[in-house]
Amino acid sequence: MVRKRQEIPSENDLVICTITKVFSHGAFAKLDEYGDIEGFIHISEVASAWIKNIRDFVKEGQKTAAKVLAVDPVKGHIDISIRRVGEAQRKNKMQEWKRSQKSEKLLEIIGKEISKSLDEAYQEVGFRLEDKYKEVYAGLEEASVQGEEVLKEIGVPEEWIAPTIKVARENITIPLVDIVGHVDLRCPAPEGVEVIKGALLQAKEEKPHGEVKLEIRYTKSPRFSIRVVAPDYKTAEGALKACAEKAIALVEEKGGTGQFLRGAKGEKG
Repeated sequence: MVRKRQEIPSENDLVICTITKVFSHGAFAKLDEYGDIEGFIHISEVASAWIKNIRDFVKEGQKTAAKVLAVDPVKGHIDISIRRVGEAQRKNKMQEWKRSQKSEKLLEIIGKEISKSLDEAYQEVGFRLEDKYKEVYAGLEEASVQGEEVLKEIGVPEEWIAPTIKVARENITIPLVDIVGHVDLRCPAPEGVEVIKGALLQAKEEKPHGEVKLEIRYTKSPRFSIRVVAPDYKTAEGALKACAEKAIALVEEKGGTGQFLRGAKGEKG
């Protein structure tokens, strides 16, 4: 079971549930993120279409996403709805659930590295990452890329830092972003070609961190393409802009001109 700080969900929360019992008037479902707690789905909340046989829509063992309609903490009664969850919401919630399961497994491995329990891993690392990045897995991804500063910033105790970075880097593959922009460079000086070459070589060093790969190619006079591969769009766009601005500034220092064309024709990013 993926750990949650609260013992029961709140009204309007999206939850992952597994259908446990189906009756003619509705169904019970185990709320997978909350231990053994169950919610009830009235037949009117199963689907928007007219229902002749409820088992045409839900079956025991079926896992899906539901919206919490009402919570009675005293009686322990929770009403949930399947029909009020859109397809995009359902898909996103299921992906979030899978990522939560992965992150819990990683936290368990991290804890074993220093003989700590899973509960301790959540308290010292997991929940801190969740506070900062909205989910544990996103925080582990960031730690894998950026290193120990990510963990120090949120107050993760020193003994947890090295094993967290180690386990994250060994088990998380970061999806990369690949974008392309263009820059037009002109320099009328006698050594104009060399000025532009030198400017591009220096501009290529304008990278926010080592995870960024940057490639510059000649397209056709006076245009050059700048390709950036990075862990996320923000980093990629930042590197692309920094590279283009550096090249333009260096060329302008020698009496030339330059223009950055992010959305130029032929862009593949």
